[in-house]
Amino acid sequence: MQINVPHIIRLTVVLSVVGLAVVGCGRKGDLDPPSVKATKGGDASKPTKQPGTVDKPFLLDPLL
Repeated sequence: MQINVPHIIRLTVVLSVVGLAVVGCGRKGDLDPPSVKATKGGDASKPTKQPGTVDKPFLLDPLL
């Protein structure tokens, strides 16, 4: 089996595009600030809701 250079270049480009697409998945936004409860010994596992924000579900949320 002989592999030529254009085939290797094409495969590298396709894998790079797929890699960039996978890295780009996720939620866009700032990091969540620590809650007051978490800093005073409260339960840090429960996220606090910031006032004025709307939580929109995303297709990949169950996987994250």
